[in-house]
Amino acid sequence: MQPVSNISWFVRHTATRRPDGAAIRDGSTTMTWAQLDAAVDGVACALQSRGLANGERVGLVLGNSWQFVVSLYGALRAGACVVPMNPGYTAAELAVLMADSGVRLVVCNERTQVSCEQACGAVGAVELVSIDAPLWERWVVGTGDLPSVQVSPLALLLFTAGTSGRPKGAMLTHASLVANTQSLCALQSPAAVTGEDVVLAVLPMFHIYGLNTVLNLSASVGATLVILDRFDAVESARIIAETEVSVVPGAPAMFAGWSGVHQIRQAMAGVRLCSSGGAPLPPAVGAAFTASTGLEIFQGYGMTECAPVVTTTLVSGHPVTGSVGQAIPGVSVRIVDGDGDDADDDDPGEVWIKGECVFSGYWPDGAGGPDADGWFHSGDIAYRDQSGNIYLVDRRRDMVLINGFNVYPREIELVIESMPQVAEVAVLGVPDDITGEAVLALVVPRPGNVLTAELVSDFCSDKLARFKWPGVRIVDVLPHVVGGKVAKGRLREVYQDIP
Repeated sequence: MQPVSNISWFVRHTATRRPDGAAIRDGSTTMTWAQLDAAVDGVACALQSRGLANGERVGLVLGNSWQFVVSLYGALRAGACVVPMNPGYTAAELAVLMADSGVRLVVCNERTQVSCEQACGAVGAVELVSIDAPLWERWVVGTGDLPSVQVSPLALLLFTAGTSGRPKGAMLTHASLVANTQSLCALQSPAAVTGEDVVLAVLPMFHIYGLNTVLNLSASVGATLVILDRFDAVESARIIAETEVSVVPGAPAMFAGWSGVHQIRQAMAGVRLCSSGGAPLPPAVGAAFTASTGLEIFQGYGMTECAPVVTTTLVSGHPVTGSVGQAIPGVSVRIVDGDGDDADDDDPGEVWIKGECVFSGYWPDGAGGPDADGWFHSGDIAYRDQSGNIYLVDRRRDMVLINGFNVYPREIELVIESMPQVAEVAVLGVPDDITGEAVLALVVPRPGNVLTAELVSDFCSDKLARFKWPGVRIVDVLPHVVGGKVAKGRLREVYQDIP
């Protein structure tokens, strides 16, 4: 394969090699690689005809669908930097991302159109195009002559939670995305994916895991994608059997759900590989799934800033309970102690990562990126055993990871603090058997005010995406440090029943 300067070339390359091969199965829609490539050209032509300048940002507020795939690759082929956004976000949350990224155009669908219209109205000077409208349909079947494929300095701007509570845009180049897919393609015992595989694509494509590790990786080898917009354990099991899925990338909550499905072993009889990421896989979940299906789960570790895979048990070729495996080819990992030296085996330290897949820093100025020697200091804590397997101990300070999605407590605290009945609030992550973690808010009412957990929950439901909704506990007081800030490190000491 020739060097890849634009991720959309994966589609063009596969369409040239196997034009009639199945690229996508999405409900009743099936597209060959030639059809997909032509639709991508149509969207790219339409965007370029609108005067889209190289590097301008195009937002996607879409669930998993063939239209997401066409919009993504079309925008990339036109030279845009794509900004995928969670379709479950509220208008206020979308407006923040649109304003920060400076998107020129946003692609939505009927389900997200109202929130996108409100967000675009708040930001101003943003064109909105719905995939359910005649305009976008004309784009897909367009016959304009496409100029040479453009390469934006950035391919993706993916927003992740920041230490201020405001999302930060991780800048990923085409080169970083390609590097990660090629590293995974190098794993062959067992192979991460092959051109003969049928891959389940139910992980959200607006998230780096579903976007690069599932979509782009499959396109790079010509595997068939079976697209589902929402996870339902029973329905997805039926589709896995019906479409002869052979590779199942998932998150812990998905494997927990499948374990309880009647005749799940029969449904997954054709599956050769299961992999889990996005959140630590609880050993009990892995054991239950294996008992139900006879399939083991390969676990990995990654982050948006690394496009995303850093380690996986696929490297050694066999799952190791509790371990996230070893560094993939082309990626170096250090476990660094408090003195800046490599930690001894079995001693915890911060995970430092180096490789072509590492991001260019945070939008817009590259702050927070790799150091002068190319090492990205992840803030995650782990240790390495004598066999080279890595085990995560903790994550970035205060960050909560829910089904693979980063949630920063300060963002939720700001919402709850805006309630006039609230004097003070502290938000923290607590263990959850299904999602890995959940959010808990400890809320102190203002004197003389009646405040219930239900009132706080209802208030949050209008301001935050569903996966960020916290469990709420009304308390009388929170511990403080000398300077007056809430002493989050003492919350479990004061409220000892918090797990």
